[in-house]
Amino acid sequence: MDRGGAMEADPFHNAKEDEHMDAQTFKAGKMKMIQPDSLKDPKLDKLKEVLLGWINESLKAEHIVVQSVEEDLYDGLVLHHLLARFAGVHLTLEEMALTASAQIRKLEAVLEELEKRLEQQDTKWDVSLIHKKDLLATLHLLVAMVTRFQPEVELPSNVKVQVVVLEVSRTGIQSDVQTEVLTEDRRDNAQEVSDTNDPMEQLMDMETMLNFVNKTMAGVGLQVSDLDQQFSDGVILLLLIGQLEGFFIPLSDFRLTPDSHEHMLHNVSLALSLLADLGLQVSAVQAQDVVSQDVAGTLKVLYALFRKHGG
Repeated sequence: MDRGGAMEADPFHNAKEDEHMDAQTFKAGKMKMIQPDSLKDPKLDKLKEVLLGWINESLKAEHIVVQSVEEDLYDGLVLHHLLARFAGVHLTLEEMALTASAQIRKLEAVLEELEKRLEQQDTKWDVSLIHKKDLLATLHLLVAMVTRFQPEVELPSNVKVQVVVLEVSRTGIQSDVQTEVLTEDRRDNAQEVSDTNDPMEQLMDMETMLNFVNKTMAGVGLQVSDLDQQFSDGVILLLLIGQLEGFFIPLSDFRLTPDSHEHMLHNVSLALSLLADLGLQVSAVQAQDVVSQDVAGTLKVLYALFRKHGG
């Protein structure tokens, strides 16, 4: 670019322009930044992991894979698909918004529809923050969506971060450190089932689940007395899901009499996939946990069904 004659201009002109632009940009504005120590908090990492899993499970049928909650939601594509998936709203928007202006227009339309359904009095996100890949705003939005659309999903309880709040004006910069709550401190029974190490608590949970299972299966003449062992091959779990949800699982889809570890894994994997399709996500439980007769994992799977049908 030809910069001839630039030396003849006011040497302070650009600095004055920048100062004016900065003051206009930050006029009466606030910025929030998560402190570095909070970014290392395992509870924050767990929340990001659960939210990422929720997005990918929700959009699996559309072959959309999200790798980062920070980096992959800024253009509106993923949020648009989540809006369609959970609210049934299909906006007439370009699928891939390639320019910043197109991405912002898409985000404006998607967030407007989302906010109508989230019904939050004080939103902690906006189009600009989401487009700038602001982690704090993005997490607040996703937590609100999970809470509204799939409250049975087990978000980590009592996740908080320390944030630096900067207020920039012509008179200078003021800063303050505050605690920002991402998820409420609530006693999540399903989380207690998965995390408890107290044998008496596990026994009480097992008794509750046994009563729930046997009451459900009484109509088909099945009786369960040992949750971890009798559920380890996936057969009763599949029959229980079908009984509760009112559909028949074809016998060709699973092994009614599994005689190998692979057959058992196939059955339990199918059951977990069905639960995910039904919106009953059981985070941090793998098919191998149930097959290996892990009590906490089995209870967590059953509790997802109990919360919907028996709680």
